[in-house]
Amino acid sequence: MTAPAALGVRDAAAQIRRGTLDPVELVEACLERIRALDGRLAAWVHVDAEGARAAARERAAEARGGRFRGPLHGVPLGVKDIFDVAGLPTTAGAAAFAHTRPAADAASIALLRGAGAVVLGKTHTTQFAYRDPAPTRNPWNTAHTPGGSSSGSAVAVAAGMVPLALGSQTVGSVLRPAAYCGVVGYKATHGLVPAAGVVPLAWSLDHVGLFARSVADVVQALGVLLGHPLEPVEVRAPRLALAPELLERATPEVAAHVRACAEAFARAGARVEQVRLPASFAGVHAAGQVVLEAEAAAYHAPAFARHAADYGPEVRKLVETGLAVSAAAYIHANRARLAFREEVMPLLVAHDALLSPSAPAPAPAGLASTGDAWHCAPWSFAGVPAISLPSGLTTSRLPLAVQLVQAAGASARLLGVAGWCEGVLGPGATPVP
Repeated sequence: MTAPAALGVRDAAAQIRRGTLDPVELVEACLERIRALDGRLAAWVHVDAEGARAAARERAAEARGGRFRGPLHGVPLGVKDIFDVAGLPTTAGAAAFAHTRPAADAASIALLRGAGAVVLGKTHTTQFAYRDPAPTRNPWNTAHTPGGSSSGSAVAVAAGMVPLALGSQTVGSVLRPAAYCGVVGYKATHGLVPAAGVVPLAWSLDHVGLFARSVADVVQALGVLLGHPLEPVEVRAPRLALAPELLERATPEVAAHVRACAEAFARAGARVEQVRLPASFAGVHAAGQVVLEAEAAAYHAPAFARHAADYGPEVRKLVETGLAVSAAAYIHANRARLAFREEVMPLLVAHDALLSPSAPAPAPAGLASTGDAWHCAPWSFAGVPAISLPSGLTTSRLPLAVQLVQAAGASARLLGVAGWCEGVLGPGATPVP
């Protein structure tokens, strides 16, 4: 029998509904994993053990009476510390700015709790969800970065501390840490999941995202965030696009791995087609960065004027650069970003997914950087859905991953093909505790 803390979202929820698993038992198993591992991994900034126990007892009583709040009834949840959770501090990785405890949940937290999820606490983020690293360490090798900015959420799921965690992505903050930590990471179409009650980095680019152990687990949680059950489109022989320019930026090891995955998909019945991205791809990274700088500066300007010394070096540089961006430069950058979105859409619609690396290399050694988001950035800047799937291990036992991308609004199609690809790749490995 699978240990409670090793269960995914779907299996845990099913066992609770059948009466073969008590939500209190599941929460205690997760808390025990946190006690055993978090001193080494630092995934959590605040664990609300008593609040989680009280909620689990309530979910257990409801289950015994045949009352279930929704598809996440009794499922433990980790929350990136830029989302408001009523009664818990929101530090955004910058404790000097955390003066209040919000009275209300962020919109996404309210939806997840409304469906029965049990919040275990807040997970570490890089400062203000940018590049200044959190203290979190990669469970596969603690000398390597876990990625960022949703560092704690990725590690909490990878290390078996929680089956589901909430994150956010402005550039690569969900898919990159998911890739580095060997879990599934998903971001929906921009604006599809409500971002009210979330500390912003750049409003036009911020996406709510999920970390889980399988595509099916993402589907179950995403349906809650969308407000209706999600039915992935069934695929038997998907049509996959592979763009050579997305492999050119990857290391030889990662490029060869993605080609090997493409070959495995083809053997299983997929049609893999070589494609070229539109000419506007060449400028989308620079355009998106200008939008990010300007919007981050707009949000932070009042606090930055009074407390610049409390900002980490990367966020300080971001804000200072953004304050110098002219209105004309911002408008032109946004037009370039949206032009890429428009021009890449026919390619995405014509295929079940675009296949690429999730990151140019496995998790880099050292903790001073959170890695390279180059492969994730275009799809964040275009606002389209994307998912990272664990796809193997390097010879040094670091996770490898592939990214799948679809057109805006096509979550059901993307998750259908992601489930098919996951079936070919097999389940992700588990790091040694």
